[in-house]
Amino acid sequence: MLAKTLLILLGLIALAVPVAAALGWLGITLQYLESPMPLHRALGDMVWQTGTDFLLVAIPMFVLLGEILLRSGIAAKMYAGIVTWLGWLPGGLMHANTGSCALFAATSGSSVATAATIGTVAIPEIEKRGYNERIFLGTIAAGGTLGILIPPSINLILFGLLTDTSVPELYLAGFIPGFLLAALFMVTVILLCIAKPAWGGEPVVATWDDRIDALPSLLPPIGIFLVVVGSIYAGVATPTEAAALGVVAALGLSWANGSLSLDMIRVAVEGTMRTTSMILLIILAAVFLNFVLSVIGLTQALADFVTGLGLSPMQTMLMLIGVLIVVGCFMETLSMLLTVAPLITPIVITLGFDPVWFGILLMVLLETALITPPIGINLYVVQGVRERGELTDVMIGAAPFVLTMFAMIAVLLMFPDVALWLPSLFY
Repeated sequence: MLAKTLLILLGLIALAVPVAAALGWLGITLQYLESPMPLHRALGDMVWQTGTDFLLVAIPMFVLLGEILLRSGIAAKMYAGIVTWLGWLPGGLMHANTGSCALFAATSGSSVATAATIGTVAIPEIEKRGYNERIFLGTIAAGGTLGILIPPSINLILFGLLTDTSVPELYLAGFIPGFLLAALFMVTVILLCIAKPAWGGEPVVATWDDRIDALPSLLPPIGIFLVVVGSIYAGVATPTEAAALGVVAALGLSWANGSLSLDMIRVAVEGTMRTTSMILLIILAAVFLNFVLSVIGLTQALADFVTGLGLSPMQTMLMLIGVLIVVGCFMETLSMLLTVAPLITPIVITLGFDPVWFGILLMVLLETALITPPIGINLYVVQGVRERGELTDVMIGAAPFVLTMFAMIAVLLMFPDVALWLPSLFY
């Protein structure tokens, strides 16, 4: 049954069927093949119950927050400010790409929005300063993935919703791994530029006066981060309410920046509606699919299969990681999260692993999927912003950072407290 399910799903993806439609058709197909009951009759109730969940309101709020920062020019100023602080390192602006992605991820909650925003600002600098184009593009694609891991992350909200795991605990657990991964990306750039100095381009020269003058451009995203995350841990707001507070703060900063206008708001809202519609349609289709999988017994069959292998908990975890890395090459990350999390998380808990820790590990695996061909979404996002050359350039440039993510997975396996230390202080 599991093989049949994977074959149908991969076949639909190979036919370029949109993700939401592929998940929905898979659920309907499995219903007619495996279930004696007309499960589609429950679709209306499931759509209503899922679509009215208060936690989901955070998704359009975080998307709108990122859109406002992009359209108001705040993101461009942030990038210029980070350049003055990190541009002296071997690799110059490539460190600014990573640093900007980390800072923007701490406000937008979306990997695609992070990669698109920083790519729009950074890519014109490639030829101006003589960087190795492939590695430069790779830093944007890899840095963009940080939006999944660094709070406030939309994917962490969805994981919490799907597995009944505390979102505030997941947010705390994502801090150290998120910024540690950003640091590892920067170390990777330094090592590459030491091996091939010509890849580092023209060095960026900035005085301490320049750096001090650039500090005000870094304050807006930091301020929004403090408003959003700080309000959650101060007990003032839920994650959904905190997202709304972030939007209000972003509008206030846009007004202070002199870029608040009806046209800017209209463009930001249109972009938010398109992105949110796509995400929610995938969520609703995945909820129906997960319901079908549970009813036909695939969830329990998978659990029985894994536990029947007779492997130790760590061996089983390594096997699951290997499977998820392969699956991530062929599935879009949001659909992968929505399909995999409800299936695997109960198995992981049975094995004795902490669900919060597994949530962070799964986010790193999803980050890896974002830059592994042939379906890595961030590869296409960066190439779309670039608007020239071949997609293979972005794939080759991102390859060293895939290895970096493997190193991060190893760190989480060997040192679980990297993710669990902060939650243990508060919960």
